[in-house]
Order: sequence, then structure tokens, then C-alpha cells
Amino acid sequence: MYSQRNFVKFGVLCLVWGLTWIAVKLGVETVPPMMFAATRFMVAGAVFIALAWARGQRKAFAKADQKRLVIVSLLMITLCYGPLFWGMQFVPSGTAAVLEMSLTPLALLAFGIALGEENWNHLRAFAMLLGAFGLCLLFAPSIDLTGLEKGLPMIGLMAIAWAAISSAWGSVLAKPLISNYGSARLSGVTTLIGGTVLMIASLAIEPRSAESLVTPWEWKAVAGWLFLVIFGSLLGYSIYMQLLRDIGPARAGSFAFVSPAIAVSIGVVFADEPAEPQRFIGMALMVLAAAICLSADRLPRFSNRGAMGLGDHR
Repeated sequence: MYSQRNFVKFGVLCLVWGLTWIAVKLGVETVPPMMFAATRFMVAGAVFIALAWARGQRKAFAKADQKRLVIVSLLMITLCYGPLFWGMQFVPSGTAAVLEMSLTPLALLAFGIALGEENWNHLRAFAMLLGAFGLCLLFAPSIDLTGLEKGLPMIGLMAIAWAAISSAWGSVLAKPLISNYGSARLSGVTTLIGGTVLMIASLAIEPRSAESLVTPWEWKAVAGWLFLVIFGSLLGYSIYMQLLRDIGPARAGSFAFVSPAIAVSIGVVFADEPAEPQRFIGMALMVLAAAICLSADRLPRFSNRGAMGLGDHR
């Protein structure tokens, strides 16, 4: 469970998904956000399925698993990215980042415990809270709560919060399917189903979505889209699925404490973004939180104490 390979995979996931923030920004400046995401997932899904077939992963989905498969696809893709992109129209990016990224690992831990995929312990709970606090420090300069008391901004906050909850719920439900059908196959089917439904939603409600399918994109949007397909989905999403299976939802989800630090560091170095000391303190706390979360079960004194009376949820 804690092999060197899994730590390497975790590091690659954090780096890749830290860089996807830039790619998304390049794309959604000129392409409708939901359509930008939908086309990415549909193409990546088709490639995933082709790779799975080439590897001989052709096992039919059992009838009992088909309903779960559709639910996982909708929760992890459609009902996550749709509300997320919609909500970000009305909420400042820094505020949205803190809300979505801090809720993701917390929700993964909560759903993991509720669905029997994780054990409770005090050390891991402390790591989650420490990471959330670090996120607040990291994005504090760009957090803006003015004007969020009512109306669309407040609904936007609720949509972003739901995106984190939806993704976490789907991730935990996906874990047994990954073991049965393989990470490549499941990644392909979930992204293809979720991306297709997301495209239908985009065509229905998003301005200029149909036009964007027949109009050439600017080169920056194309570059961002290619990065997201190749690295964000084919590499990052596949690794995330493998980590869900091998180390569990809470540990895999602690990428949310490291990827933002990478994204902000790149912004400081290459985009002349402000380098306030509190941001570096926040980064340090977030990396520490991820390290604690990854190694919590290696410290039996704390783990056993937190699990007393709660039973084994595995």
C-alpha cells in the first residue's frame, strides 16, 4: 500500500494537477468552460478505452455494477465540473479555490469512512484541518467575500462546494470498480460518459457552445486543451484512479493540499505574482498536512487511539 511507486505516483499527480490550473485558464478565456471540459474528457475517454482494449481489458461490466458506473461518471465529471465552472462565474477565483480544494480531502475522508473505505483516526483528521488552514493562508490575499451575502454569488459558492462533494462521493464509489475492471478501463468509461453528458448540458445552457465546435480555437486554448487531455486526464486522472485503489480516498485526495502550492509557486516565479510570507507558510502547512495524511497509518499510537470504539471500516 505504501510502496515507493505510490509515493512517486502521488508526486507526479500533484505536479500535473498543479499545472492544469494554467491550462484551464488559457482555455476558458476564449472557449465556453463547460464545452472546453467536455471535449477534453470525451477525447481522453476514447483514448483510455482504446488503450484498455489493447491491453486485453475487455471484461464486461456486471449488471450490478452498471448503475454504480453511471453514478460515478456523473458525480466525478458532469456534476463536478458543470457546477464548478458555472459557480466560478460569480465567485472570485481565490475564494473558489479555497472552498473547493479544502473541501475535497475533507469530503473524501468523510465519504470514505461512511462507505467503509477508510478508518478514522485523530491524526488524519488533524492533517485535514491543518491543510485547510494552510490553504486559507495561501489564498488569503485573493479571497474576497464582499458581495457574497445573497443572490447569484451565494448560489455560486454553493455550486463550488457541491463540486467538491460530488467529486469526493464519486471517487469513493469508484474504488471497488477500479479493482474489478482496471484503472484504464474505468477512467475511459467514466470520462466518456461524464464528458458526453457535460457536452449536452453545455449545448443546452452555455452561450456560444455550439459555435465553439465549428470555430477554430486560438492557439493558447488548443495548447491548454492538449495539456489537459495528455497530462491532466491520460496521466493525472489515471494515476488518481490507481491511488484511490491502492492507498485509499483520503490519502489520494491529499493532492489538494500540494497541487495549489505548486500552482501558486509557478505563478510567483513565472508570472510575477505576489510572494507574501504568509503564502509560503501556507504552502509549508499544506505539504506537511499531505505528508501526515499519507503516513498517518504508520503511526499506530495515534491511529489506534483514534480508532478505539469505532471498529474497522475496511
